[in-house]
Amino acid sequence: MKTTRLVSILSVIVFLSAFTVAEAQNKIYTTKSGEAWFDAGTGAEDITGKNKSVLSAFNPATGALQFSVLIKGFEFWSELLQEHFNENYMESSKFPKSTFKGNITNIDKLNVNKDGSYPVNVKGTLEIHGVKKEVATSGIMKVKGENINATAEFVVVLDDYNIKIPGVVKDKLSKTAKIKINCNYSIQK
Repeated sequence: MKTTRLVSILSVIVFLSAFTVAEAQNKIYTTKSGEAWFDAGTGAEDITGKNKSVLSAFNPATGALQFSVLIKGFEFWSELLQEHFNENYMESSKFPKSTFKGNITNIDKLNVNKDGSYPVNVKGTLEIHGVKKEVATSGIMKVKGENINATAEFVVVLDDYNIKIPGVVKDKLSKTAKIKINCNYSIQK
């Protein structure tokens, strides 16, 4: 537990220091309690996981957006499913986290100084299981006062990230995973 906590703290430090000095002079929105869900199940099996400790930072001046997720932070309805997820599929001791680093490509459409709901387009590099791939998706950012709620959904092909599905469970596990993100940001103090 102490090792996981140390890794989390170090990840936050490295993660937030990735922003440049110029970006640090602007308002930076952060969260340490974002949520990520994934669903890789089929009609034959419920294979969904939820992580409530997603780290994320967002710079509205540049559109820079980053996420970091500890793989062992995903929780499942079954301890056995969680064990298989970490040991057999995600190999979380070898690949402890997943990251995204990218930009909101239509940042000019977002006004963090005016309450409202803003559609955003996001593009960047997603790393899962040690493999980096370019991804793009759309989402919604809802501004209310000094807080922003961001949601997005996208699909990844497991084989693209070298996540192998054993033949014995191929009918229970989808070849794709739907990923949903929900982050409540506040201004970094």
